[in-house]
Amino acid sequence: MALPLLLSLVLVFSLTSIPAESRLSTTYYSKTCPRLQQIVLDTITNKQITSPTTAAGTLRLFFHDCMIEGCDASILISSNTFNKAERDADINHSLPGDAFDVVVRAKTALEIECPGKVSCSDILALATRDLVTMVGGPFYQVYLGRKDGFVSKASNVEGKLPKSDMGMDDIINLFTAKRFSIQEMVALSGAHTIGFSHCKEFANRLFNYSKYSSVDPTLNPRYADGLKKACANYQSNPEISTFNDLMTPNKFDNMYYQNLPRGLGLLATDRAMIEDLRTRPFALKYAYDQTVFFEDFARAMEKLSLVGVKQGKWGEIRRRCDAFNYIKTSN
Repeated sequence: MALPLLLSLVLVFSLTSIPAESRLSTTYYSKTCPRLQQIVLDTITNKQITSPTTAAGTLRLFFHDCMIEGCDASILISSNTFNKAERDADINHSLPGDAFDVVVRAKTALEIECPGKVSCSDILALATRDLVTMVGGPFYQVYLGRKDGFVSKASNVEGKLPKSDMGMDDIINLFTAKRFSIQEMVALSGAHTIGFSHCKEFANRLFNYSKYSSVDPTLNPRYADGLKKACANYQSNPEISTFNDLMTPNKFDNMYYQNLPRGLGLLATDRAMIEDLRTRPFALKYAYDQTVFFEDFARAMEKLSLVGVKQGKWGEIRRRCDAFNYIKTSN
């Protein structure tokens, strides 16, 4: 009887001696900031009503954050004299200001309610989930207790985010490097069902595509004509953009996948998604069954939200989301 009792005591001691900050939980702030979820929800609701592209922008911001240093709010840091931060890498210049703004607003409200308790990385993770749900997407669990990272460098971004002109091999390699399967990659690509892309990202499909055709022949002809008109002045105005999903641009659904076989995919990577034999079966499955897409997207987002999470001494609770608590003058 003594040995089982001893083993039980050892097990109990082991479980209770784990530092609180080393665990993520959906109830992490239940005592330190019990109104967290309501405050975030109120903030993102007001922002989405006034700026309907906030949901898409925040989802993209969250993805760009997690794929570099992990989900640690490093994307939110502003550059200073001593450091060029992630947000100033070329690929991040198109991240919309509304996405940054909604996090700042939530942080400001939370610092009044419970100062110094809630990390910017947790705010971004929660805001993303709530905005996806608000525009029709699936609910998924967000585990809380992240700390904000200490590193944000533009030089760390190159080669870690997918680009519109990348081949499928390179894109798959980006995701497998973060331990995502091809199916999870295709599910996460469904985020393109909301939001927009700048014309410069797909102009090569519309103008001087090849010596045989000025337009990518896989594009729906009427769709291509409309895009050419919309993007006619993209060189003089690089801010011109168009919706990723022509049919239901502000609703999170499976229309993105339905568009692909019809030649209504906007980016070259969209075309590759439906043509590559590794990704095509999943894209077609999601086109036919929105429920399956939602289930797989939710699981993939839960997994994404846990990439590279900082805890304990490896992070901090920033006082401001756009600045480290202490300015770093060297590496």
